[in-house]
Formats: sequence, structure tokens, C-alpha cells
Amino acid sequence: MMPAFTPTPIPFSVSLPDGVDVQHLFVELRRLSWGSADILLAYGRGEQPPYGFPKALSVDEGGEGPVTAADLAVNQWLLEGLQASFPAAAWTLLSEETAKEQLRAGEPLDAEWLWILDPLDGTKDFLQGTGEYAVHLALVRGQEPVLGVVLLPEKGELWIGVINAAGSSAAPGVAWCENRAGEQMPVAFSARRERSELVLVASRNHRDQRLEQLLEAMALGDTKAIGSVGGKVATILRGETDLYISLSGKSAPKDWDMAAPHAVIQAAGGAFTHADGRPLTYNTGDVRQAGCLIASHGPAHGELCRIAAEAMAVIDPGFVV
Repeated sequence: MMPAFTPTPIPFSVSLPDGVDVQHLFVELRRLSWGSADILLAYGRGEQPPYGFPKALSVDEGGEGPVTAADLAVNQWLLEGLQASFPAAAWTLLSEETAKEQLRAGEPLDAEWLWILDPLDGTKDFLQGTGEYAVHLALVRGQEPVLGVVLLPEKGELWIGVINAAGSSAAPGVAWCENRAGEQMPVAFSARRERSELVLVASRNHRDQRLEQLLEAMALGDTKAIGSVGGKVATILRGETDLYISLSGKSAPKDWDMAAPHAVIQAAGGAFTHADGRPLTYNTGDVRQAGCLIASHGPAHGELCRIAAEAMAVIDPGFVV
């Protein structure tokens, strides 16, 4: 059980569309998030999912597999839930599952306010039963995140981050974690500062020789490998690790992989940028988040970016970090 924690009231005005009440929004995000957890946990265990969704058929039975069924069910749950709860809200909904229908290459969506949703981040981990998968919900205004939600169903953790629209370095935002009972705990970044002590959280499934060379050049401390970008960033928020590096190659993560974890760690006072310091942006007409991206607990972020950019100039000349 999490220790009881009463979060400090949000010390700034939350940037939301006209007519959307922040407290009502949080109530609905909690409901939709824990409902998503119930759906994914049921599919993962081969049980009958709730809310009227069909039980997945196996490939042998000629039906869609559990990942497809789980993706589509959570996608429907989130989209219909947001639409029903906020029918007049001036925002657009985009998910990984609807992207092919909604997006045209090179053209941003015509939306000042945009929800970017990933119903199941960490598909391989879901299939393998590691429990290291997540659900991502992020609200973006223009090209910048406003708030993010990262749900870790197997851990029973709901991470929420709200970014200060004023952009104050003294109060970047507020972020916290809560469980189903509503018990809350604050972010607990580690006290590690020396580069040789920093713990990296890395992917099991997306590593290549360039990344191995980069990590050698950065001379970090220990490494922990888990799935899901949201799950990785959560380890930083708990203080178990200190940084995460995404290095794109033939493929790159997408907006829905990064937006929610980005929002939460930025709201907490950490950082998530390109290695040259450029911010991550969304709804640009290209959903790929390509380059060398670094998320960290903050204090050593500038040094980490500098070393990574210098190393990549040698490892892969011409690579745009």
C-alpha cells in the first residue's frame, strides 16, 4: 500500500479548453484509466473483460489475438469515455489505433487542443507476460504537452502530471502517483548526481550497436531493462533509475509513445529533450519522435545531452539528434 500523501494544491492555473473543469477532468481520467486497467488485466489473464467487450479468440480459433482485442477495447473505452464525459470540449482525439484514418503525411491535425492516446504501450511485454506495459493519455496544446497520465495496470500505479502553463522554472508543474484507493505519493527522484553513478533504464527490444557505443561513451553506472516508455519513465519518477535514452534507427517511437511520459516527467521537474536540447514537440505533421532523446531526473541533463550529442557525431556522423 502506498503511504498516504496529500498533494499540494495545484499552484497555478491549468491550461484547459473553455468549459472544462480541472477537477471533473481528473475524476474522469481516473475512471477511464482504472477501467482500462480492468480491461487489459482481463485480456492478459484470458478472462472475460468487463464493460461488454468480447473475450479474445486465439489465432488457432480463427479470431483476432489478445493484443488486437485488448488494443481495440481500450481504444474504444477511452475514446467513447472522453466523448461522453466532455461532449462540448473543443479538443480532438487521436490514438495509435485511429492514426491511419486521421493523419496525412506532413499535415498536422487542425486542432489547438489534442488528446494523444496509446491504449497499450509495450505490446511485446503484454504478450510475454512481463507486466511491463502501460496506457498513455496526453493532452497537447499546439505542439506542447499540457498534462499526461501514465497507467501501469500490473503495478496498480496511476502517474499524473500537470505542466505549469506559465513555464516557471521554479514551479514546472505538479506530478504524483496514486493507486485505486486514491492513496497518493509524490515523485521521489534519486539523489544521484555523478554521471558514473546514474542508473540507465533501457529497452529490452530496441537496442542496436550504435546505442551500445553511445552508452559506453557516456560511462554511466548500472542499467535496468524494462518495457514501455511509460514504465521506464516511472522508474525515474520512483528514484529507481535516473535516465532513459531513445535512439531511433530504421524505426522511431511515435507521438503516442512519448507525449504522456514526457508530460509527467516535465511536470515533476525532470526533463525530456533531444540531445541537442531541443524540446519534444507534437502534432507537427510527422508523428515520429526521431533522433537521440533523453529523459532524466534533471540535475545532470545538460551534461548528458552534451556528451550524447558529441558521441553521436562520431558514432553516426550526420545523424540528427
